[in-house]
Amino acid sequence: MKGISRMTAFTSIEICAGAGGQALGLEKAGFKHLALVEIEKAACETLKHNRPQWNVIEGDLHSWDAEEYKGQVDLFAGGVPCPPFSKAGKQLGALDERNLFPRALELISECKPRAVMFENVRGLLDPAFDSYREWIDSKLREMGYEPQWKLLQASDFGVPQLRPRVICVALPPEAAAKFQWPKPSNNTPSVGEALYDLMASKGWPGAKEWAEKANTIAPTLVGGSKKHGGPDLGPTRSKRAWLSLGVDGGGVANDVPNAETPADFIPKLTVRMTARIQGFPDSWEITGRKTSAYRQVGNAFPPPVAEAVGRQIRKALEETQ
Repeated sequence: MKGISRMTAFTSIEICAGAGGQALGLEKAGFKHLALVEIEKAACETLKHNRPQWNVIEGDLHSWDAEEYKGQVDLFAGGVPCPPFSKAGKQLGALDERNLFPRALELISECKPRAVMFENVRGLLDPAFDSYREWIDSKLREMGYEPQWKLLQASDFGVPQLRPRVICVALPPEAAAKFQWPKPSNNTPSVGEALYDLMASKGWPGAKEWAEKANTIAPTLVGGSKKHGGPDLGPTRSKRAWLSLGVDGGGVANDVPNAETPADFIPKLTVRMTARIQGFPDSWEITGRKTSAYRQVGNAFPPPVAEAVGRQIRKALEETQ
């Protein structure tokens, strides 16, 4: 973008930061966060606990001003709320009060980043939202960006889960011509491979057999909202898929099975296990009570996917500085 000078480090602002999945991935991709804005107190506590040095801003996007960062931002990123476009909801789109795309675009016009990245649910690519995506594109083009949309599967980037996410990357035309979507990594573990050490950590005699049977990737984790989210692994169809992997999806466990647990026991996942399924490293601690912690995990953007896209955005910016 004209008027923005070359910077020694790549910087970012993130809105709707949640428990830090996208922020963690972008950090690994080489971005330094100038600000992370999140309305949920529990998620802010997780961010502060893991990265005390981050500038975490707890509050509503409508009362936050991004203009102070004008000319300092390489990447503006955000996973704006997905219920307006989710097949699990009414798909009200622009009519949904939770739709934050208009506010996000206002913030972009205020801070004028060099690049933009949005992530959302697969439903946003439905024909019903063609005109809405075109509206987003038109607003981005008015600001000098060329937007690109793509459906990425988290399982293509090492995340042992069926988690399709729609990504929008918007760059100035010269950088957009250089941008390439990340290629699949093809090294994704099964649920059993990903979780065996945790399942066996307290001596459960059924751990090895369980892991051998849990030989595919997981269904999509569902965090839900404050009103509808709970400590379980999703709707009936998801629970059936989990059961086929030997997992009781009717709740989230406080602890792993132990040496006294029968070998044929059907375990539930702990919050730590769900975080691994979402692509979080064990070093990233999800704080708060169980239900709140699981909601944070279930609503997160898998860090490996954010990292893969972030690296490609950075590469395109480097090639056009």
